[in-house]
Amino acid sequence: MIIIPVEELSAVALQGVIDAFILREGTDYGHRDIPLQEKRDRVRRMLESGEAQIQYFPESEFIDIQLRSMP
Repeated sequence: MIIIPVEELSAVALQGVIDAFILREGTDYGHRDIPLQEKRDRVRRMLESGEAQIQYFPESEFIDIQLRSMP
């Protein structure tokens, strides 16, 4: 597994990774619908703050976003 720093992706590539993550996670967000842009902004903030990271698995060519374990 390889950690991909957010700043190494183009804006278009980052948007694609975030969108794939959001769509793969499902749509059950409780009692109110959350607009796609708000979901994108939340994930982007988590990546920029270090709460989450982009992981690439070369053997399967799979890319994902995972929450980081905080000490």
